[in-house]
Amino acid sequence: MTVNWKKSIFIVIDTALAVYLLLAVTALNKPDDQRSVCTQVDIHIEDGHVDGFLGDLEIKEQLQRAKIYPQGQPMKQINVRKIEETIRKNPFVEKAECFKTQGGHVKVNLTQRLPVVRVKADNGDDYYVDVHGEIMPNTRYTSDLVIATGHISHAFAQKKLAFLGNFVTTNPFWHSQVEQFHVLADGTVEMVPRIGDHIVYLGSISNIPQKFDRLEKFYRYGLSVAGWNKYSYINMEFDNQIICKKRRK
Repeated sequence: MTVNWKKSIFIVIDTALAVYLLLAVTALNKPDDQRSVCTQVDIHIEDGHVDGFLGDLEIKEQLQRAKIYPQGQPMKQINVRKIEETIRKNPFVEKAECFKTQGGHVKVNLTQRLPVVRVKADNGDDYYVDVHGEIMPNTRYTSDLVIATGHISHAFAQKKLAFLGNFVTTNPFWHSQVEQFHVLADGTVEMVPRIGDHIVYLGSISNIPQKFDRLEKFYRYGLSVAGWNKYSYINMEFDNQIICKKRRK
């Protein structure tokens, strides 16, 4: 039998080349987290119209206390799900996402819960209410939020003050004007503005957009001409009218 050496040589070469390519592709496709350590942790905190409650350092310290801060750790040992679960335990975090990228980086993206009012009730309660009407604990951080005082229960804060807070913080004009809400014993509300030495009585928390629309027009076209300190008390309780009490000289 005649052996075709030329053909055999090509078969050997093709086989060797196929094996080489298979090993090369396997090596190239080997996950990066199998060969490297985490060299950088990127923490991004998404803010809304209110910020100041969370910082990169606080998230880093939280992960360090849990002994899962990824920097310097082998990529293959980093559990991104555990990192997400740990961060979500923070009372000021609404959402958290963690993932690995090429080059030994770990990305952490989170959205903080957004407070809209600070409650300092007569009964000693001191907390925040977020955009969803949920209670947030007091914190060492400060933020430019309207403060609510007076006779305030948790239910009133969650149902009524959350609505007021959302309205004010999302309205540029009133966000810069309102300093404080004060809840009276009957559940009606007074407002203390930042400009002018007067009190605005809103009455019940109903028709709020209409009341603030009338008050804004009164501010722009009434008090700007008559003087911001002409009245001591402005009553917005009734529809289509504004009752003012002049300041005593």
